Amino acid sequence: MGFRLSILDQSPIADGKSGYEALQQTIALAEKAEEWGYHRFWVSEHHDTKLLAGVSPEVLVSHLLARTERIRVGSGGVMLQHYSAYKVAENFQLLATLAPNRVDLGVGKAPGGLPLSTKALQYGRGAGTVDFAEQLTLLKQFVDDAVPADHVLAGVHVDPEPPTKPEIFLLGASTASAELAAKLGVNFCFAKFITSDETVLREAVTAFRTKNRNGEFIIAIPVLAADTESEAQSLAGEQKVVRVTLATGVSVTVQTVAQAEEFARQAGETDFTIEEREANIIAGTQQQVKAELVRLRATFDVDEFVIHTPVARQDARFRSVQLISEAVLTADVVR
Repeated sequence: MGFRLSILDQSPIADGKSGYEALQQTIALAEKAEEWGYHRFWVSEHHDTKLLAGVSPEVLVSHLLARTERIRVGSGGVMLQHYSAYKVAENFQLLATLAPNRVDLGVGKAPGGLPLSTKALQYGRGAGTVDFAEQLTLLKQFVDDAVPADHVLAGVHVDPEPPTKPEIFLLGASTASAELAAKLGVNFCFAKFITSDETVLREAVTAFRTKNRNGEFIIAIPVLAADTESEAQSLAGEQKVVRVTLATGVSVTVQTVAQAEEFARQAGETDFTIEEREANIIAGTQQQVKAELVRLRATFDVDEFVIHTPVARQDARFRSVQLISEAVLTADVVR
């Protein structure tokens, strides 16, 4: 049995390049992804960083839909804590009306930035902590036009009504997130590029499928394919995972040690720890990468992988995506 392949692109800004150039690369990669047979193309949301250009996935999704014809395009994902569930539903139903049966609405729980950017995004909304599960529940109800009659927002509708609804995905890296997706009846994408522990992944798969047998469970994985194993390993060795944990228990993954230190400073914390380790990336030749994908498919019985290529160099990213498509998509493994 085969599986589908998709792409998550974060619009990385390479050394010496601009945000404009990074976004042009994202556009070109989406066009190539469609040509090479990928199923979805997702873009992410990050704020106040000089390393990534994707700050508004819904805007970028709109442009990518106009530049492609068949591939599904979506957010990977909208950081729902910052926004009105109603407005997010409006944005994506409008996109789904413009491009029927091609729009994915992926949402995440992370802030997508440091504490100060989170404050800026939520400035003026008043005090109080946003309950993510409540927000996600309401978002699904808006998209399904199923807000309960006893809800304070009963009677409000989301326009326009698209020919096909956007597909909703919760993006997460824990069993708790998988359980929430299953409970609410939405699809789930496990971010293996954040949590590489396959025990946690197996628990998430089990938790999701126990309660939601009809929903999609897909895995987002970091992958680097190159023409030689040594080249792929060299590229992968340059990538790091940095995690900062505050004394309060708050823990986030960032891109650099400097970002980790700045996160703690903006949070007003002086007691924190920083863990830096090599990223757990599937790296090798196209056949080596294919073999690992086949193993993961057999182990976790998933129908789709979302490929995240964690390098900013355009030539390396494009070549990796192309090699994987040649090994998997055009080899009649996936249809």
